[in-house]
Amino acid sequence: MDRQERHLLQLLQKDASLSVAELAKNIGISKSACWRRIQKLEESGVIRGRVTLLDPAKIGLGLKVFITIRTNQHNTAWADNFRQVVQDIDGVLEVYRLGGQIDYLIKAVVADMPGYDKLYQKLIAADLFDVTASFVMEEIKTETALPIR
Repeated sequence: MDRQERHLLQLLQKDASLSVAELAKNIGISKSACWRRIQKLEESGVIRGRVTLLDPAKIGLGLKVFITIRTNQHNTAWADNFRQVVQDIDGVLEVYRLGGQIDYLIKAVVADMPGYDKLYQKLIAADLFDVTASFVMEEIKTETALPIR
């Protein structure tokens, strides 16, 4: 990846609504060259998609929760069921399988505590051993742009 592609990615991460003309001008290349670079980055999977970021609180999802899960079942059938359960729960934003004392980490948003309880009731369908929730009181830093060197 060359300097111009890195610059292009930095610009797109900050504002994906920029036109190809604006991007090309900022980078110092033609519109057609810029468009070809964007297409190449999309085809190679570097650019996975373009989204609009919403403020969760302004759409009624004011409670962010991190859920840690430990399981005593380490088999394919359980893992497949767990994957399906979390895929089907609205509000679950991210799920990670971890190494260490915690097996899974879930990031979710809900409206309030009753909303969390509804999410929890759906989550326990995965036959969990230990579930712990931590509720966000203050966001200190939230960043979506990856550092590109």
